Amino acid sequence: MGLLDKFESARAIREQLSVGGHDPTAVVMEQILSPTEGIVEGRNTILAGTNNYLGLTFDPACVAAARNAIESQGTGTTGSRMANGSFSAHAALEQELADFFKVGHGMVFSTGYAANLGTLVALLNPGDAVLLDADAHASLYDGCQMSGADIFRFRHNDVESLEKRLQRLGERAQDCLIVTEGLYSVMGDCAPLVEIAALKEKYGALLLVDEAHSLGVYGDNGCGVAEAQGVMDQVDFFVGTFSKSLGAMGGFCVSRHPELDLLRYLSRPFIFTASSSPSIIASTHEALKQVKGRPELRETLWRNADRLYQGFNELGFETGPEVSPVVAVKLGAKEAALPFWNQLLEKGVYTNLMVPPASPDQHSYIRCSVSAAHSREQVEQIIEAFGSLKHLLQADG
Repeated sequence: MGLLDKFESARAIREQLSVGGHDPTAVVMEQILSPTEGIVEGRNTILAGTNNYLGLTFDPACVAAARNAIESQGTGTTGSRMANGSFSAHAALEQELADFFKVGHGMVFSTGYAANLGTLVALLNPGDAVLLDADAHASLYDGCQMSGADIFRFRHNDVESLEKRLQRLGERAQDCLIVTEGLYSVMGDCAPLVEIAALKEKYGALLLVDEAHSLGVYGDNGCGVAEAQGVMDQVDFFVGTFSKSLGAMGGFCVSRHPELDLLRYLSRPFIFTASSSPSIIASTHEALKQVKGRPELRETLWRNADRLYQGFNELGFETGPEVSPVVAVKLGAKEAALPFWNQLLEKGVYTNLMVPPASPDQHSYIRCSVSAAHSREQVEQIIEAFGSLKHLLQADG
């Protein structure tokens, strides 16, 4: 096989995805009008698949902070912190994140993906054991694989499956790493962190929780699912991203372990990646202030999530197991999901199409991510659009 021959399979995937009229991976947002509305193919389109949970991408204070940072610090850092030094704002944001999670130590990465990669490849070595939820994000899988550690998968959110693997590890269970997410981004279900934390304590393991999709959404202060379930003091490492509720781009790891400060000497994604631009750091800093100071954003978000989840279920759609800002509708085969997603876009509703192997099982899903910025009218329009297309699934069945 020639070096480029492998791309024939990718070409086949692209052609299959384009059969319904649009390739879901190639949608162009011609204009962004607000956190919840854009122009796609000349049509006003409700954005219902952006992960913009708190709607802060157009927040005046966040925009002003970014603009001021560009004017005072320039457009970029032009290098990694190891090579070019750290801007004071980067260090300040690390401390603010550590304080937000009530731990002592923090690191900021240029992307959420780099945060997971950079944390895991520094924490784990060949011969170490890591227990990973089967539905964990690709960045968590990649970080574990790149570390060379021995990976033991446990069934998604299955505490019994996790304990069986801990038992089989024997003495290796002590100091092994358990990796889970807070809120899972396809089905919108939360990890049973109370039970997982109890097993962590029982076997002497360490626990890393990815709060990427739950930061700003769960907990009295918006710290995530661990806060909502009351186990923050039992989590050893929190990782997350700025690209969801905080409306920017970047990632972080915070921990009560002082060894986190030494990760920057071992983490290749941190060492060799240019640090985030001043504008991103500034807007993220301001967005974190909004998370802490405006609990009404979470209240509005949850009201919208409740209504969308309820509306889909009233129409007879099969949704995820619990209400969350991620609302997924199970559509079965890819052949049914593609035209459904295309017709939604034609009706002015942008969503996320999840098909195997990207979906957690062999089924296809349409995923919506709710925002605090969605108006009640927009939520009803989304529900109405789904309802008007239900006949496509009945015809397929």
